[in-house]
Amino acid sequence: MEAKNVTGKRSKISKETRDEIAKKLKVLRDKDREMVKGVFKYYEVPGGVVEFCFKKYAEDPLEKFTFYDGQVYTIPLGVAKHLNNDTWYPIHEYGRKEDGSPLQRIGQKIRRMAFQSLEFMDMEGMGDNINRIISVEHVITK
Repeated sequence: MEAKNVTGKRSKISKETRDEIAKKLKVLRDKDREMVKGVFKYYEVPGGVVEFCFKKYAEDPLEKFTFYDGQVYTIPLGVAKHLNNDTWYPIHEYGRKEDGSPLQRIGQKIRRMAFQSLEFMDMEGMGDNINRIISVEHVITK
């Protein structure tokens, strides 16, 4: 089999390499198809509804999802990851580099929506939507 590399030139891929890639891809796909239960949060339009179509792997069907803010859903892990990692927009910051040339970078990411798990799961790849735990050590009463 021939494949194009990043330079656009064709290179030969061995059958063993193709098989290894296919096995790894199958493991990732199977993990992304595991069902997880959680609450959908729509930060951009509180109380609103969002609809979108999702397909991550070639073997997957194109699926349509409809989510209402605050409702509990059981969805594939891949969709939950998408909601937590890919549904934001940037607010850019502008400035100057040390040499005086213009600089543009993402100053802030505004999260549009998220999926908060109601089960224990591997949080790898779920983004920075993990709630931080705050402990109270001393309570002062009057």
